[in-house]
Amino acid sequence: MNENGSRVVVITGGSRGIGRCVALKFAEEAARIVLVHYDPDESAAQETLALLKEKGVQVEAHKVDVSVRQEVEELFGDILERYGRVDVLVNNAGITRDTLLMRMGEKDWDAVLNVNLKSVFNCTQAVIRAMIKQRSGCIVSMSSVVGQIGNVGQANYSASKAGIMGFTKTVAREVAARGIRVNAVAPGFIDTEMTAALPEKVRQKFLEQIPLGRMGRPEEVAEVVYWLCSDSASYLTGQVIHVNGGLYM
Repeated sequence: MNENGSRVVVITGGSRGIGRCVALKFAEEAARIVLVHYDPDESAAQETLALLKEKGVQVEAHKVDVSVRQEVEELFGDILERYGRVDVLVNNAGITRDTLLMRMGEKDWDAVLNVNLKSVFNCTQAVIRAMIKQRSGCIVSMSSVVGQIGNVGQANYSASKAGIMGFTKTVAREVAARGIRVNAVAPGFIDTEMTAALPEKVRQKFLEQIPLGRMGRPEEVAEVVYWLCSDSASYLTGQVIHVNGGLYM
């Protein structure tokens, strides 16, 4: 812990959706929260900051392209200089550029792999040395059910999310002896802005495949992320926890 006893938590993609709910969950323990986002405007980030400040926590937001190595190194260099440590990293930043493989442009492939997967490499590597030094830390990366089962029109997204699963297991093996736990959460069909953009016909088709018969809530994913970073999950590392209503078993 740092000098005032509160954990330092960095959340990428933290301005909305699942990221916002994760931040609000960590606010319950009065953590020091650093939100990272890359929204075109600051409105969502400002809204999330206001919600967190209402809870009385120390919070800040930074607009950073986590797929760009230099921006990530500067961000974490600043965080570590000011706080002296990072206790939790939640890799949540993600985008979609959906289309069938035969129509997918190289730019759509590269953009999704860079934001969804390279960012996880960038941020994890930027923080891992400090966590090794402090001999503690939790890293949770956001994968997806489609990384396990695939989805038509999402070759890029599915590949990026499957990559997170393999990355998580490897890093977990590398740093377990240093007291660092590395896990992933693979949400299914969650009610967020990303899924709200889907046509109603597609949404209904998804719902028919979910045994629990409904979409998940971002708060339900946040609960699992928070639990993975708690002492209650102290014997879990290298795991992919599926939160999908039974869509994949």
